Amino acid sequence: MKRNIQLGTTTSISTTYSGDFGNQYIAAALLSASTINDGGITVKPNINYKEVIKKVSTGSLVQDASCDFDPTSNIDLTERILEPSNLQVNLQVCKSDFLKDWEAQSMGFSGFKNLPPMFSDFILAHVAAEIAQKTEQTIWRGTAGVNGEYAGLVTLAAADASIPAAQKIAAAAITSANVIAQMGLVIDQIPSALYGKEDLHLYVSQNVARAYVRALGGFGANGLGAAGTNSMGTQWWNNGSLSFDGVKIFVAQGMNDNSMFAAEKSNIYFGTSLVGNMNEVKLLDMSDLDGSQNCRVICRFSGAVNYGISSDIVVYS
Repeated sequence: MKRNIQLGTTTSISTTYSGDFGNQYIAAALLSASTINDGGITVKPNINYKEVIKKVSTGSLVQDASCDFDPTSNIDLTERILEPSNLQVNLQVCKSDFLKDWEAQSMGFSGFKNLPPMFSDFILAHVAAEIAQKTEQTIWRGTAGVNGEYAGLVTLAAADASIPAAQKIAAAAITSANVIAQMGLVIDQIPSALYGKEDLHLYVSQNVARAYVRALGGFGANGLGAAGTNSMGTQWWNNGSLSFDGVKIFVAQGMNDNSMFAAEKSNIYFGTSLVGNMNEVKLLDMSDLDGSQNCRVICRFSGAVNYGISSDIVVYS
């Protein structure tokens, strides 16, 4: 199924012409799909159609010795499907919209003007960043059937009847006063076989992470006192790593507020046709094709997420 990411196609310029231009457009900070870039998920980069995620678990293998062959142990094979959705971006801009802009001098003097080089760089980078931001959000909270999205990890887990009921925890509004207790609810439901695993993470939304930092800074009902950790207040934390009860914390930028998700990195997957497609867009000048003043930005890519073993997931949403 092909879905479109909708971007406005009306060009709006808010810069000011002041003679020689300042060599660049001012843009907001461009986001990236941090869950992928920061190594929070296992990437499957070459899925052309779909891939079966196979996870193997065994029963008790060790038994008392005997003279006979006694195959009482068992191996369980579970399968889930990772099927990327095809997505695209189509954006059109008119070069004439830039004639009054402060880069007009760089557009040339032919009948068909060239798109300002600096703006070409800007628009391509901006579209790529929009894709990355949308991908980050969809990884966690996407909904199948919504244009430009696929089912996210939290969405999948919340609807998965094979996840034990105790491991699906109803969310509360997180504050510095309750965050430690609420995080404890998630940690307490992690299967004992997973606790202590190297790639086990507690994925949390931004507001949960902020509340946790504030609680450890002495601003929550946690017994640390007004000065908090090392008597430093919230200055104890300077964007370093966080952990809770021995479990590494991963701040998932795309999660909805008041959300948490406990899993091994090796048990959650992002699939796409080619990793490079997530960062590539094309700019086509239409003047040679149809005589118009238009330029088109085109990007096609795919994406999907899933997890392997349902019983190893804890979701708070």
